[in-house]
Amino acid sequence: MYAIIATGGKQYKVAEGDIIKVEKLGVEAGESVTFDQVLAIGGDEFKAGNPTVAGASVSASVVENGKAKKVIVYKYKRKSGYHKKNGHRQQFSAVKIEKINA
Repeated sequence: MYAIIATGGKQYKVAEGDIIKVEKLGVEAGESVTFDQVLAIGGDEFKAGNPTVAGASVSASVVENGKAKKVIVYKYKRKSGYHKKNGHRQQFSAVKIEKINA
C-alpha cells in the first residue's frame, strides 16, 4: 500500500517503512507527526481525493533534522565587472513513515 502526501509545497509517494526528506517541520527528532493532506491512496484499490482523501492520514516519526548540501548561486553580468557568489543550505527533516491510515 502506498499514499501520495503533500507537505512543504511538494508531493511525495510514500509506503510504510520509507524514510523521506521533507522541508523542515519544526519538530524534534524522535517525535511523531501526522500528515493530513493525503491526495491519493493506492495498493489493491486506488482511491483519489478531491482534493484530499476524506478521513485518511499518514503517521510518521522524525528521524533527524539537518541541512542539505550547499547549492552555489552565482550571479554575473558581462562587460560590467559585476559578479556575486552566494551559497545556500536548505534545512530538512528526515521522517520515517510508520502507518498509512486509509
